[in-house]
Amino acid sequence: MELSDLYSQKILDLAGNALQPARLDHPDGSARKVSRVCGSVIEVDVGIEQGIIAAYGHDVSACALGQTSAAVVAREIVGTPVAEFRQLREQMHAMLKQNGAPPVGKWSDLRFLEPVREYPARHMSTLLVFDAVVAAIEKAESAESVVVDR
Repeated sequence: MELSDLYSQKILDLAGNALQPARLDHPDGSARKVSRVCGSVIEVDVGIEQGIIAAYGHDVSACALGQTSAAVVAREIVGTPVAEFRQLREQMHAMLKQNGAPPVGKWSDLRFLEPVREYPARHMSTLLVFDAVVAAIEKAESAESVVVDR
């Protein structure tokens, strides 16, 4: 498979027509992730209510693969339970690194990224959004656990 074969019409369509949700003014958690391999950068914000991702914003500077991942996440994340998103992150890592099955249901467009498994140098940019969102969730959860005595 040629590297250019990765960039299917579906990948290009998803990346090119991506929703660009604005950064949140008052996020519960934020994170920035960078791919040292290709220089892709993503910054994400999450708002969490009762274990559900209720708000999401991002700023993405990435290749078409990173943009595609971010596009599907931006389209589907609001309303997703935190635990489900963590499982999705694990499933994406397994899909690329351990020949795991692609996600299904509302996340099924991520299956178009399955050929990336043949290109380890492209894994990090493809996974950036998932790692960033989980880091933002962890920051939100750690902020919730801080109790201020008055």
